Amino acid sequence: MSQVYVTAMENAKQIMLAQAVNANNLANVGTDGFRAELSYLMETEEGRQTFSSPDLSSGFVRSTGRNLDIAVKGAGWIAVQGFDGTEAYSRRGDLQVDAFGQMTDGAGRSVLGNSGPIALPPFSNLEIGADGTISIQPMGQTANTLAVVDRIKLVEVESEQLYRSEDGLMRMPEGGIAPASASVQVIAGSLEGSNVNAVEEMVKMIDLARRFEAQIQVMRSEDQNNAALAELMSWN
Repeated sequence: MSQVYVTAMENAKQIMLAQAVNANNLANVGTDGFRAELSYLMETEEGRQTFSSPDLSSGFVRSTGRNLDIAVKGAGWIAVQGFDGTEAYSRRGDLQVDAFGQMTDGAGRSVLGNSGPIALPPFSNLEIGADGTISIQPMGQTANTLAVVDRIKLVEVESEQLYRSEDGLMRMPEGGIAPASASVQVIAGSLEGSNVNAVEEMVKMIDLARRFEAQIQVMRSEDQNNAALAELMSWN
């Protein structure tokens, strides 16, 4: 197998990896709080390889008027419990309360509070303050009766300290846990959308598809050249 063929095959493989990142971005255009993944090529000792890192820029914040919707203002993250039981961080603010009083995000992950996953007693109304404080009107109480029951754990972590794990959540290396921050605030009744630019991702997808086809064409041409060379040698 010629070096030209090997190089084209490796390039095609790296383009496919970049295309997978691109496809995941497009699939999450409508996912609240989603952070796009940026792919790039780097020369390493093993050759050219595809790497990626999360784009932590903010998405568009829209008003919903729903009490359980929150958007993190500026830098900061909402602490959640991943399905593996470990603490992780997200910007997804479409919160829910199930029949057992457990507060989760829109993906069903438990939202963490002062002492772990947040569980609420029966209530007829709920308010979330700018600092993440959860106040409820207990079932059967008057409208002016509000009781503080917990506070959503909000954290502020430097971007270089975070990485995206396989479940899409942000985590600190080696299982690190960030302390709650009193400076992070949320906007109640609002949601932050994905920061994926659908037009840019579509353009990138087309560009990657063309690059992939170019590498396939190189391999086809090399196959044809090798076949012609083999035929010439057989005449001798």
